[in-house]
Amino acid sequence: MPNSHNEEHLKLWTPATYRIEVEGEVPESWSDRLGGMRITTRQRKDQTTVTTLIGRVRDQAELSGVLNTLYELHLPILSVKILAEDNDAQKDPDKPAERQGKEVTT
Repeated sequence: MPNSHNEEHLKLWTPATYRIEVEGEVPESWSDRLGGMRITTRQRKDQTTVTTLIGRVRDQAELSGVLNTLYELHLPILSVKILAEDNDAQKDPDKPAERQGKEVTT
């Protein structure tokens, strides 16, 4: 269905910053293998570990590579959220973005 609004849409080749959460632990040393993403972990109340990866990817192909690497590590993907399209106005993944809320969870 065509969109009647004049808003821009994310394209397959558009760079963007993402936050990905997985169940389990990803060592920080894997950052280079995961596109240079920043890796942090936290413990849930039930003592299970959740790892959060935040970083910029060049395009959807690179995002797919990161997700495939996590899949090959047998880590369940909890969520993938776009934080910002990388344009000159928005480069910091910790700042609110106009695309905030465009989220896919599993």
